[in-house]
Amino acid sequence: MASYSHPVSRLVRLLPLLCCLAVLTSFALPSPQLLAQQQTQRIVQGKVVNSSGAGLKNATIFLKDTRTLAIKSYIASDDGSFRFGQLLQSTDYELWAEFDGKKSPVKNISSFDTRAEFNLTLKIDTK
Repeated sequence: MASYSHPVSRLVRLLPLLCCLAVLTSFALPSPQLLAQQQTQRIVQGKVVNSSGAGLKNATIFLKDTRTLAIKSYIASDDGSFRFGQLLQSTDYELWAEFDGKKSPVKNISSFDTRAEFNLTLKIDTK
């Protein structure tokens, strides 16, 4: 009599092993919540002002990713305010503003700073 394994009987024998692998894999992979916590996003917002503290409408704000060197820009609103959202916690940034050919000092945002929100004032001497 020939001995052979029927495909269904092989599957039945492998089923406990497959179940164990599925359980172990679910513990090994991070949950979506954990991944979201690891990639915390930050907000950088604030205001561009002149030497007397008045907001500078239409000032250009630059945000530079120091790893990729990519630069985002934003045109300040009527009161000089700006906002950059969805920034990664794991990235260092440089922030500055320009208005009428003049530039504010550069502000650094470090990946070691764990704050989720930054409120910064960028001052440009317009005299």
